[in-house]
Amino acid sequence: MNKTLWIVLGLVVVVLGYVWMSYNGFVSASVAIDGQWAQVETQYQRRFDLIPNLVASVQGTMRQEKEVFGALADARTRYSGAATVSDKVKAASEVETAFARLLVIMENYPQLKSAENVNTLMVQLEGTENRISVERSRFNDSVRDYDAKVMRFPSNLIAGIFGFSAKPYFEAAKGAEVAPKVTL
Repeated sequence: MNKTLWIVLGLVVVVLGYVWMSYNGFVSASVAIDGQWAQVETQYQRRFDLIPNLVASVQGTMRQEKEVFGALADARTRYSGAATVSDKVKAASEVETAFARLLVIMENYPQLKSAENVNTLMVQLEGTENRISVERSRFNDSVRDYDAKVMRFPSNLIAGIFGFSAKPYFEAAKGAEVAPKVTL
């Protein structure tokens, strides 16, 4: 009888240990995803801080392109007011679309490309865009690892008990694969 009790007690300890470790793993993975999203937002903020400087540098030469500048300002405002990750992704995509239009316009104004302040800001923005791409990729990697853990057996049982569910990947907005058309 004592031997059976010890075996049952040992199994209970092993199961509780597994549940404990699984729960803590889910919490750690979820926190890692939130931290990685914060890195994406940090790079978005860098972009949003640089864009007004670029716009100010370019505006004097390109007064007739007010529509693009207005779209950039509106998209920045929508991003700052966005409450959810999905809203922020949508607003960030709008910034990217307007920014792409501005870049196309700048290609058609050689005098802008030779202006030192514009050139410097463009290099900084290019670096920021690369950083955003890296952070988005890291975010999606974190989501992939977490989602796999949520779906794998037997950890999916623990996830279900404690309310952990799959998280959405960062995805480009619909139409992002189409280059913007700018007519001058």
